[in-house]
Amino acid sequence: MSVKSSDPGATALGEDGALHLSLGRIGLQSGAVLDDAVMVVKTFGDLNARRDNAVVIPTSFGASHRDFEWMVGRESLFDPMHHFVVIANLFGNGLSSSPSNSAAFAAGGRFPLVTAYDNALAQKYVLERFFGIRRIAVAMGWSMGGQVAWHLASLFPNDVAHLIAVCATAKTSAHNHVFLEGARAVLQTDSAYDAEAGRFVRAPERALPALGRFYAGWALSHAFYRSECWRSLGCDSLEGFLKGYWETAFAEKHADDLLSHIATWQAADIAANERHRGDLGKAIEAVRARVLLLPAGSDLYFREADVRAEATHLGDVQIATLESPWGHRAGNPVKSPSDRDFIRARVRDFISC
Repeated sequence: MSVKSSDPGATALGEDGALHLSLGRIGLQSGAVLDDAVMVVKTFGDLNARRDNAVVIPTSFGASHRDFEWMVGRESLFDPMHHFVVIANLFGNGLSSSPSNSAAFAAGGRFPLVTAYDNALAQKYVLERFFGIRRIAVAMGWSMGGQVAWHLASLFPNDVAHLIAVCATAKTSAHNHVFLEGARAVLQTDSAYDAEAGRFVRAPERALPALGRFYAGWALSHAFYRSECWRSLGCDSLEGFLKGYWETAFAEKHADDLLSHIATWQAADIAANERHRGDLGKAIEAVRARVLLLPAGSDLYFREADVRAEATHLGDVQIATLESPWGHRAGNPVKSPSDRDFIRARVRDFISC
């Protein structure tokens, strides 16, 4: 990543205390540029004198820092009395630079592909430029955020002490790619989508709730529905769950932001760069951090078998499987206390060693 600006480094404080950091003009992996780039981060705790207690948590598909604040707290994963936690919003999520807040996109331009590689380099730049942090104590992420954490550990092997990837692989699999093609098709079949322009010309009326229903069959497992786990969320019928939980979850999303994140997710591959030139084994072997991998046995996106196959290229690695009906959602267990307790125990034990 290259950053060029006459005045990079400007900051602004959001209503919830999040920092809006100006990165200037960013050169992207594709060769395109992102003008007037902004990354939004939320921090907790204080840096110690050695500046080596930083925890970086990249966000996931369509999510913001608010969705990961549960990880921070004296009784949670990272105690802000001991760690300086930085939750970094990915480009394309609607807070950091995204189609929905891009002046160039609003004027008719196309929003460029921003890869996990681009996000990782930008996050490393933010840590060094704005906080004076070179060494990362923990890079942790769930789902697409876990893929960015993988990139941080592979691209900066001497600067990441611990990598924790929850329901995530270093490279998006072919099956995962096909799921995302389905999600893209659901969005693009809406009459509000202009295929020639590659964008929505107005807010879609049907695509977002349809995507929510499509997502519901993939994000959770067969066992979740067989056991009617949706009743634990206060729903009294399956239809009520689909409409009240999944349609609602996507109703406020920006469709062009979602398309941007689908592209980011599909392109995720820690070997797809000039350093590793497509050699996935080499890219994984570059990681020098201690690694904790937390796959979910019922995850349909990032299969446990894929996680374990990648782990054969690692030296210092621990694997603990979430045995849960919550599928991929087990890795972000806001609604599943048992999964949350499992992750908390494993993470705390891992970083205390």
